[in-house]
Amino acid sequence: MHALIEQFLDYLTLERALSDCTRESYGADLRSFAAFLLARKVTTWNAVKRADVLDYMIAERDRGLSMNSVARRLVAIKVFFAYLQREGFLPRNVTEVMESPKLWKVLPGVLSMREVDRLLAAPEGDHPAAVRDRALLELMYATGLRVSEAADLKLGDVHFDEGYVRCVGKGSKTRIVPFGGKARAMLQIYLAAARPALVRTSPALQVFITQRRSKFTRQGIWKLIKAYTMQVGIEKPVSPHTLRHSFASHLLANGAPLRVIQEMLGHADIATTQIYTHVDEGRLRAVHTRFHPRA
Repeated sequence: MHALIEQFLDYLTLERALSDCTRESYGADLRSFAAFLLARKVTTWNAVKRADVLDYMIAERDRGLSMNSVARRLVAIKVFFAYLQREGFLPRNVTEVMESPKLWKVLPGVLSMREVDRLLAAPEGDHPAAVRDRALLELMYATGLRVSEAADLKLGDVHFDEGYVRCVGKGSKTRIVPFGGKARAMLQIYLAAARPALVRTSPALQVFITQRRSKFTRQGIWKLIKAYTMQVGIEKPVSPHTLRHSFASHLLANGAPLRVIQEMLGHADIATTQIYTHVDEGRLRAVHTRFHPRA
């Protein structure tokens, strides 16, 4: 891998007459990427996948690099891969459709699947509040509900037989969002055992009740998520909206159609949902190749 980097750097110097400073910059960026690949057992440039490039950029951003520096590294990788393809070392250029990570400035923060697992497992024990919190976190990630929608969710809005919740979003628009087995199981446990202990004799319509027997506020849910985030050692900023963004991003990453995600999020405009496609348009191309009859 390093031999091809050196060959590429010689090409920059001899054939494109780029400065020594540019050569050193490209070299540092590509050696950093090569070290990242070797650490995950990727030992040839042929074996590099688009996901490897994306993971590297995310890792560099999380390491504290500025967005301009991360964008510069992608440029180096794209120029290098174009060179390798042109010289016959690669059958295809996996970076060809990747856009500049400068677009990440407008992208919402998301959690990795591993971080989601840690966060959802954070409330421990059989105390009614812990059972409630597990159910709340599971449902928010399973449905992508806004924090206000989760706080206002009423008992009559949960339909276990059909497997969906009905919520009222922005503009008083009602939508239906399905939820999966894990959220269903935790909700059933919470409603059967924990919620009655929290409600006691006071009637309450909302699904999620505080220990003061009142409905949650948006700030209350935010504080709850913040506390569990710190408990499991997730250092990036996390808010209730982060679970919503993670819900949408993970659906898209696994091939869900954008229009379906738009409907589940309750976005009036598809352009709002398209923010999740900006980093890697290759994901949409892969979905098109898989599902379109003439792809």
